[in-house]
Amino acid sequence: KKYQNRYHKSSKMGNDDYNYGEGNNEDNDDNGGNFEMLSWSCCNDQQTVFLLLYIAYVALAIIMWNSLLSKPIRLISVFIHEWCHAVACWLTCGDVRGIQVHHNEGGVTTFVGGCRFLIIPAGYIGCSLWSMLFVILSGGQISALIGCIAFTLSLLVTLFYSPNKVLVYLCLGYTILNVTVAILDYMWYSPLLQFLILYYGVTVGMFSIVDIHADTVVTEHKGSDAYACSQEVWPCCTSRCIGLQWVLLACFFQLIGIWLALVAMSQECQAISWMQCMDPSGDGWDFSDIFGGERSLDFEGWWKQASETLQWNPG
Repeated sequence: KKYQNRYHKSSKMGNDDYNYGEGNNEDNDDNGGNFEMLSWSCCNDQQTVFLLLYIAYVALAIIMWNSLLSKPIRLISVFIHEWCHAVACWLTCGDVRGIQVHHNEGGVTTFVGGCRFLIIPAGYIGCSLWSMLFVILSGGQISALIGCIAFTLSLLVTLFYSPNKVLVYLCLGYTILNVTVAILDYMWYSPLLQFLILYYGVTVGMFSIVDIHADTVVTEHKGSDAYACSQEVWPCCTSRCIGLQWVLLACFFQLIGIWLALVAMSQECQAISWMQCMDPSGDGWDFSDIFGGERSLDFEGWWKQASETLQWNPG
């Protein structure tokens, strides 16, 4: 016997060529690009522009938080939330019957079957994960294009799952935006697509964090994903405790996204693949070494270098 399940989000949501600046490949030695990498340096021109853009996008999101102009990005955050529910359902052999996003910034995914244990938390966790991936992929021209294609395909696939009118307009609008920016990036100004993907990562991440906090920590909604988790997945935790864990996880994902993007844009990684950059010795990852050992980001002298790069002359 099949049971139809409806997960309702009743509240607001709130290798690669790195082209943010001129690269420097002088760290490559004469032995086919193999070298001993003791640290990932920061910050060259690409990394400086990335950090400044990230800060600018955060400031822009705060300023425009309740404005009509930020409505589309809030709605796309709801879409990503619902899309992650759908993906979790597909991965656990369920059948998605419909995906909808409403103008009040709520959403609902209707499905049959699947593993509820994974589907319930997939919305908030998946949205945070998508924002992290957007931040990472914004670091390179090819990776940004891959992120754009994946996002656009997600929008188009959704049109086959009984979307409401708001979601149809949303999917078509963002598809046109993505394709237009990709064409302009190819024909006119190459970092433009990277700027757009970074904007998605920053704003979707911010709205996700604020939404989780507002809907699962500050207040307790019986229709929220956190409440469903407390009833069916983690009965030992209250919905607010689960919401707090999701907030911390979303913040952690954003920090990981920033860190990995900076590493990939570092001077030492300009001429090697992403996996070689993460693990140049090829002996596997030692996370204690990555976060605090020899291969860590070195920010020494960053502000002086950033000031020289910008050549700011007041007056």
